Amino acid sequence: MAKLLMGKEVSARIKAELKAEVEELKKQGINPGLAVIIVGEDPASQVYVRNKELACEACGIYSEKYALPEETTQEELLKLIDTLNKKESISGILVQLPVPKHIDEKTIINAIDPKKDVDAFHPVNVGKIMVGNYDFVPCTPAGVMELIKESGIDVCGKECVIVGRSNIVGKPQAMLLLHQNGTVTICHSKTKNLKEKTKNADILVAAVGIPNFITGDMIKEGAVVIDVGINRLENKKLCGDVEFESAEKVAGAITPVPGGVGPMTIAMLMKNTVKAAVVNQSK
Repeated sequence: MAKLLMGKEVSARIKAELKAEVEELKKQGINPGLAVIIVGEDPASQVYVRNKELACEACGIYSEKYALPEETTQEELLKLIDTLNKKESISGILVQLPVPKHIDEKTIINAIDPKKDVDAFHPVNVGKIMVGNYDFVPCTPAGVMELIKESGIDVCGKECVIVGRSNIVGKPQAMLLLHQNGTVTICHSKTKNLKEKTKNADILVAAVGIPNFITGDMIKEGAVVIDVGINRLENKKLCGDVEFESAEKVAGAITPVPGGVGPMTIAMLMKNTVKAAVVNQSK
């Protein structure tokens, strides 16, 4: 039976450590602050934003929430970002994605000051991750790295396979594993003989966005399986990109959904916000 990698427990520990760090920073006059912007009424986004607010409270981080109506124009959103870029009490800015269709996601990401980009989606921060000289790491890949560390696995020399090539997870995940000397293969919807590739993985990261896509017969005996997917089935149940029941029988360690990667993403956002406060203070 695979070891369960409970992100919920690891994230609670990280948040407790951050709370102590924030208290110390406040004594030095450094007050981390996070501004979260949400446009429209997407229910999943509403839940994520509420969780981020609660995490800020738990860590002692000051937070501001801007809930904008669906019909907010791109110009109005850019104006708000510009104001927050200049606002000294805000060290991190996050725009909850997806944004409504009439707003261009790329333009919005590019408008955030890279020093306040706690999601690490700005091209400047993406480039820094590429060369290995970064302040911020995208929150989900960073959380995955923490869980791999938690599993007691040393990435060095291991076969690492990522299924999914998004800018938010797949690509930065590959870079982080590479920086720790993993041998990385990125797979995607056009990959031929996918099972052959996944079966070779010592560390398998599933981030493809398809429910129960990775099954037990695609997994190497004893592999570490990290499931980034979060999908809602017709019966309203949550499931990942990995078919948990069959995978658990083969894997050495595996993340559940929910309770695995999700809580880690928010813990890493808090970590980035605290780091942004320190980095911006020293510049």
